[in-house]
Formats: sequence, C-alpha cells, structure tokens
Amino acid sequence: MSATLLAVALSLVSAAAYATAAVAQERLAARMADSGGRVLRLLGSGAWWSSVGLNAAAALLHVAALKFGPLTLVQPLGALTLVAAVPLGARLAGRRVTRLEWRGTGLTLMGLGALLLTASGPEPDDTLSLPEAVTVAGATMAVIGLLSRPGTRPGLRHATASGFASGVASALTQTVTVAATDRTGPLLSAQVVIVALLVAAFAVGGLLLSQTAYRGGLGAPLAVVTLANPVAASAIGIALLGERLRGGVGGVLLAAAGAAVAAYGVVVLTRSPRVALLGAEQAPAPGAVLGTDPEAGAAHLSSIPAQAHAQADPGAALRATPR
Repeated sequence: MSATLLAVALSLVSAAAYATAAVAQERLAARMADSGGRVLRLLGSGAWWSSVGLNAAAALLHVAALKFGPLTLVQPLGALTLVAAVPLGARLAGRRVTRLEWRGTGLTLMGLGALLLTASGPEPDDTLSLPEAVTVAGATMAVIGLLSRPGTRPGLRHATASGFASGVASALTQTVTVAATDRTGPLLSAQVVIVALLVAAFAVGGLLLSQTAYRGGLGAPLAVVTLANPVAASAIGIALLGERLRGGVGGVLLAAAGAAVAAYGVVVLTRSPRVALLGAEQAPAPGAVLGTDPEAGAAHLSSIPAQAHAQADPGAALRATPR
C-alpha cells in the first residue's frame, strides 16, 4: 500500500473513531442529565471509558496519518468526523437523516474528493527546523493574541484563533513524528523535545479558545474552527515543508474549488436543526456545551465540537473528559 493510501485509510478510521466517541459521550451524558453525582457516575461508567479509549485511539491514528501523508491531504479529511457523526447519531437517536444533513454530507464528500485528487503526495520526509518552528509558533501566538485580545466578544474571532492553534499543533506534530522516527538522528533531540512542548501549548490553547468561542453559539464557530484548522496546517505545509498540489494550475484551481465546496458542506452540516448534529431534541445548558460545568455533565454535547477539530490537535485526545 502506498504512503498516500495508508494516510487516507488512517485518517478515515480516525474520523470514524472520533465520531463514534462523540456520539457515545453525548448519549451517555444525556442519560445522566437528570441524575445526581454526574461526574462521578461518568468516571465509574465503562461506556464512558470506552469512549475515552476511542478518543485516544483516534488521536494516535491521526498522528500516524501525519507520518505517511502531507498536511494538505491529512488535515482536510478531519471534516469527515462531522460527516460520520450525522448518520451514526441519527441511527442511534431513532430518526432519519434530514434532507439538510444529506445535502451537507454530499457537498463535504464531493469537495474532499476533489482535494484528494490534487493533494496526494509522497511520505513526508521534511521537518520544520527549530528556528522555523519557533518562528511559526511566535507568529501564530501574535495572531491569536490579536484575535482573542481582552474585551473581544466570544464568537468567530476566538473560533478562528482556535482553528489556527489546532492547525499549527498538527504541523508541529508532524515534525515531531517524522523527526522522532528518523533513524539517522537521536530519538529525543533538542528539536523534538522543544517542538513537542510547543504542540502541548497549542493543544491546550486551542481547547481553551474553542470553549470561549462556543459561548457565542455553536454552529458558526464550529464551522470556522473546522475550516481554519486545515487552512493553517496546509499553509505551513506548502510554505515551509515543500508540499505541492498535483496538476499545476489546473490542480490548484480544482483544489480551491474542492475546498470551497467542502467548506460550504461543513457550514450546512452545522446548520442542522438538530442540536450538534446528533439528534438531541433539546438544547443543553450553556455549561454543558462548553464542557466546563460539572453539574451539567462535562461530556455532554461539548464532545462534538471537541471531536470535530481534535484530529488537528492530537495532544488533546481527552479534551472531552469531565473537568
């Protein structure tokens, strides 16, 4: 199996695992919504721990995909988490997938299909040098600071900052993965250790920013997070890692068209009348959406936006756990 096919296969399984975990966590939290000691009950639930295991496995699969495929290929496939969650959530909720959801799913798949034709490439062998990694981190932090400066109303600015943080985390994760598996150098070089610390910082930052963004609503911020993520990662891949789109000018135009169609599909999915796409008939309490209110059950619908961009933030596999 070629490196490209392996990267696609790993990304598909990763997205399916994230979606399955999100649906399981949402349904488990919904069943416990009216019971006391919710957090303790979640910690004592085998089903909840199974979903945590799925999250961790999905994150590892995404890291493996980054080892075999370019950022321009692997990152956009993260949108498949939303696509997989739609039919799975509808089936478990005992309802049919709505026409709007089918439309969003179809558009997303068509757009990603166009990207697959142009973004496939050889197994990554280039990494960000330490100065490049530090420069990227510094520039990203400056942009995040501007977008999320004190006094900014929670919403799309924080969502954009969260997507950028997660996308940069994936780019840095790829550097760590490729460098750590390079048999010609030491396993734990200074570069690997420092970049790994940057990954952890952006993972936590992306999580906190997304939680702030969702205070302004779920649909639009979720779409922005999902879209800003691959944009940031792909920009780093093309500008600094030598990744290229196939097909010359025609390939670039096809990729742009595919990205636009996939982006519109994601936006359509987030406009589903069903809360968070998974068939819940009533909106959860604000604390449940943010995953910050223990009394509301931290693993409630907050797990869905977390999964939607967790693949871009492998260090945050457990971000939907009770806090």
